[in-house]
Amino acid sequence: MATVTASTPRALPTGLLKNRAVHKLLLIALAAAILVPLANARWASGSWPDALTVDLTKPLTGASDWIIDNRDSHPLFLYFFGYVSNAVVISVRAVYLVLLGAGWAGVTALGALVAWRVAGVRLALGTAAAFLACGLLGMWVPTMQTLALMVVAVLASVLVGTVLGLAAGLSRRMDKILRPVLDTMQVLPAFAYLLPVVLVFGIGVPAAVLATVVYAAPPMARLTALGLRGADKEVLEAVESLGTTARQRLLTARIPLARKELLLGLNQTIMMALSMAVIASVIGAGGLGDRVYQALASVDVGAALAAGIPIVLLAVVLDRVTGAAGTADDGAERPGRAGWAYALAGTVAVAVAGRLLGRLDWPDAWTVSIAEPVNRAVDWMTDHLYSGVPVIGGTADWAAHFTTWVLDPVRDGLQALPWWSVLLVVATLAWLIGTWRTALTAVLAMAAIGVLGVWQPSLDTLSQVLAAVAVTLVLGFAIGIAAARSDRFERMLRPVLDVFQTMPQFVYLIPVVALFGVGRAPAAAAAVVYALPAVVRITTQGLRQVDPAAMESSNSLGATSWQQLRQVQLPLARPELLLAVNQGVVLVLAVVVIGGLVGGGALGYDTVFGLAQGDLATGLVAGAAIVCLGLMLDRVTQPTERSKRKGA
Repeated sequence: MATVTASTPRALPTGLLKNRAVHKLLLIALAAAILVPLANARWASGSWPDALTVDLTKPLTGASDWIIDNRDSHPLFLYFFGYVSNAVVISVRAVYLVLLGAGWAGVTALGALVAWRVAGVRLALGTAAAFLACGLLGMWVPTMQTLALMVVAVLASVLVGTVLGLAAGLSRRMDKILRPVLDTMQVLPAFAYLLPVVLVFGIGVPAAVLATVVYAAPPMARLTALGLRGADKEVLEAVESLGTTARQRLLTARIPLARKELLLGLNQTIMMALSMAVIASVIGAGGLGDRVYQALASVDVGAALAAGIPIVLLAVVLDRVTGAAGTADDGAERPGRAGWAYALAGTVAVAVAGRLLGRLDWPDAWTVSIAEPVNRAVDWMTDHLYSGVPVIGGTADWAAHFTTWVLDPVRDGLQALPWWSVLLVVATLAWLIGTWRTALTAVLAMAAIGVLGVWQPSLDTLSQVLAAVAVTLVLGFAIGIAAARSDRFERMLRPVLDVFQTMPQFVYLIPVVALFGVGRAPAAAAAVVYALPAVVRITTQGLRQVDPAAMESSNSLGATSWQQLRQVQLPLARPELLLAVNQGVVLVLAVVVIGGLVGGGALGYDTVFGLAQGDLATGLVAGAAIVCLGLMLDRVTQPTERSKRKGA
């Protein structure tokens, strides 16, 4: 059987000597030979030295006390933060009252008619069914609370993101300034956004809305800038030749040409805002997220599922409607003003009819309680599936084995390493796949964790991330390869991935608690489920986009299917596979941190504890460590793509 590539053993040493990675390895080996004996003689123990630790408890507690003492008197709070907080509260309350005033029939009609005008009858029926399901589950009022917060947060996020996107898209200097800021904001786990706003605004709706805006605005800014920079230059030159001003060119050419990117940005902003609005229940956002949070706190899986289903339905509806608007062809017929007028008139008619009939509130007789049967099912699983299942064992056994054989050894191994060796490994990995700037950033981020005094819990969190990422990549690459090689399997998998990618992070905790109980293994399992769809999609897309000429050439040489995959597809899809690794790491970290709510421990527990107990020093330090950990992991997995794009 002929192979795809011919081997050249004699040229190998010369090629190795010319390889930049080999040069880096030689320099790293030389540096290690000099620095390791010195570091080992000075710091032989594995723990981070106390002399290099900065205790921030006193200054953070002092800052917290100062804010609490001056919140009602200082001009900064009276004339700025106070007005912002009041505006947010008034806006959310106004939207909430409008939704309640429209009644369940009016809101359902509005959602269905908007979906009909944007995407057709099928999505309109699905939207109506989703809203009705929220009422049937007894979650109509919490759904309206979440929707009211969402409306205000999305409008503010779109406004902020559009302004930043316009600045970055029209000015190269602003683009260079904003790019690292947006990069950092997108790497940060959602929990990290809660801490600063709580420090300033306290627990409640204003903090939840503003944290949501900070979390959801970057995608709108990025895609707006991308759309403006990618506008057809010939069209812009033609418009400029007509003597138009810069403002006219922006309004009549640039923005219309960037329509798809703007709508995609709106879609991403809505999805991220919903995810954050649910998570923000930890700081008093209320709504569906609060129901899930309270149920998880008492391990009431039935109540958590009853609130989780409306979240998923709301996410799917919002994703489908905005996605349909963004993927519509430019030549397709779009809803006219008359159609929207009819839709608005129909909504008003339904709302008025509901008010006249006294049917504004969802009838209690139309609710179905699923909490009790779900809890009975969980109890049955506890008795029959948690342990003692012949041959395969039970779910609790799997969780215990994963903790004993994987999580504990990885954590103990990391914590046993000398701290300087961890920094050396981070520097080596970051420099091998990036530049010295990348390595310096990663090392400084990791060192900052030790300086903050949370070295051990950070390594615990890192062990959970590494274990979950390993499982995610094995499953994701296997499923992605299967989907890339089978059109039927890919079509079957697509709706499952669509649903999983639209679910907010919080919801993933519900099924893992039902199956595995609480602990570090369930937190890792939730992270795997959350990150898996992105890894599968990127892997499938990368393998399917391999140059057909290369595949035909390998086929003509008589390569088998396995040889084509190993020698052609995987090497040519390397950038996409590296991107899948990066996305898997970032997404896993986001949920591992949230796993502190279900016994994940480490930094996630410290963050939740700080928020719950009002111990802002503990919460802020843990949040800062999460930020540093996320930045380090991103730099260690992402720089290859950046350097390749720059031609390095």
